[in-house]
Amino acid sequence: MPNIVHRDSDLIEASRLLFERECFFVAGATNEAALPSIQLPEVAFAGRSNVGKSSLINCLTRQTNLARTSQTPGRTQQINFFEIKSRLMLVDLPGYGYARASKNKVKDWTSLIHTYLRGRPNLRRVCMLIDSRHGLKPNDRALMSELDDAAVVYQLILTKIDKSNEIKRGLILKEIKDVFSNHPAAHTEIYQTSALEGSGIEDLRASLWSLAEPI
Repeated sequence: MPNIVHRDSDLIEASRLLFERECFFVAGATNEAALPSIQLPEVAFAGRSNVGKSSLINCLTRQTNLARTSQTPGRTQQINFFEIKSRLMLVDLPGYGYARASKNKVKDWTSLIHTYLRGRPNLRRVCMLIDSRHGLKPNDRALMSELDDAAVVYQLILTKIDKSNEIKRGLILKEIKDVFSNHPAAHTEIYQTSALEGSGIEDLRASLWSLAEPI
């Protein structure tokens, strides 16, 4: 059963200091050979096109233009790596689902996503973003099953809660609760976030803090 949690103040402060360290772009990979060498623990952000992955990364790091955002689905067309100096790598994955790009491009980056998720030994967690207005879609469920099979821990995060209402989110949370028992790799904590208002960001930072390279 998913839990909604809140962290103590010391952990909140420690995680804030982590995510406010220097954070910079490392590499953009369009094929497996271009993936950077394995150096730090990685946290990947996955989800449907235009679910808010880049916006969430910017909000976590308090940088407005670290990850490029757009209202156009499919803007991120490569795997982008951002290093929080010497501690943690944040990985912005291309979106799946509808995208304003050629079918061949979508096919190529979808294949690269699956290759990365199945074969990256330092991948500590996948933050799987779900639009709070729409809930789980078939391709979300498919990715959950794939991550279960690959034994990759993933955490569901509702995005854009400033654009949805509590009743709708309650129904979505119930839907997630009903399927959680079938997904052994799913983390039991679920977060409700808004990159625009900052809701849920402190608690999400605190959850990811434990995955970083120790000082």
